Amino acid sequence: METPDLARMRSEYARDGLDESAAGDDPVDLFTRWLDDAVAAGVHEPNAMALATATPDGRPSSRIVLLKGFDASGLVFFTGYGSRKGRELAANPFAAATMLWHPLQRQVRVEGAVSQVPAAASDAYFASRPRGSQIGAVASPQSQAIDDRAVLEQRVAQVEQQFAGHDVERPAEWGGYRIALDSIEFWQGRVGRLHDRLRFVRSPDDTWARERLAP
Repeated sequence: METPDLARMRSEYARDGLDESAAGDDPVDLFTRWLDDAVAAGVHEPNAMALATATPDGRPSSRIVLLKGFDASGLVFFTGYGSRKGRELAANPFAAATMLWHPLQRQVRVEGAVSQVPAAASDAYFASRPRGSQIGAVASPQSQAIDDRAVLEQRVAQVEQQFAGHDVERPAEWGGYRIALDSIEFWQGRVGRLHDRLRFVRSPDDTWARERLAP
């Protein structure tokens, strides 16, 4: 099979721009509008985001997670506390997240401190998940090396037997994290790669400073 010519792969961005008047002064409101637009446009997994964490000595890692809640206090996702990202967040509680809605030629980047959500919030979300996902969260030693898939399937069978006939309990090592909105950047594609980039930075008094960045 012929290798694609990556250097020649490009698309032109020609949708509407993003100016300061359209953005407004509240990035949470703008984020809400953009997420609603992505849902209305039928974007697949519109709540998918690339989450980047790092070790204390600066070695980064990234993966896709699903946004499960947001407000002025930040973006919420759920995972195993013992996973690689969980271990890195325990040692270095800061993260960056990127959401890309390519059909709309839009991207949002968030950076901030990370904290665990209250146990009650993790319980509530866990209870809302499909039973298969609940069993998987209990059975999977997330990010740990296993001999083969049979090991995982055996653990699933054991968990199914353990909780047969009653609700699956949220494991203590699984729950939610919140990324604070220390900064949030909105990117809108424009012609000639002269993209619009507006970044909001939170001040100590919880007000927002808006600035335009060069593309």
